[in-house]
Amino acid sequence: MPLEDHYRKVNTPLRRLTPRERNVVIAGLTVTVVAILALILATAGDSQPPPAAGCIRTNVAGRVGGEQIHGCGRDAQKICARATTFENERAHTIVAECEKRGIKF
Repeated sequence: MPLEDHYRKVNTPLRRLTPRERNVVIAGLTVTVVAILALILATAGDSQPPPAAGCIRTNVAGRVGGEQIHGCGRDAQKICARATTFENERAHTIVAECEKRGIKF
């Protein structure tokens, strides 16, 4: 059987926040939200322009994760020529990028 005034006693907060404490909480939440939004906006987007003419840049599977293969001019030709000697997904990805960029090998 419920006790008299039991619900009110159990659900009444110990004390109310003062206006100053409430302002500090609101300011802290505002600063946190602004900081999170600034981080998201600062890191959003693609920061790498496309490779220049005669250059390749592609991501392939490496031993410990994604590896970026890039080269320009004679280096790109060497990378493309070496990739044609292998038969695996990594080599196929490099050769496809070479063909897409118009590198002669």
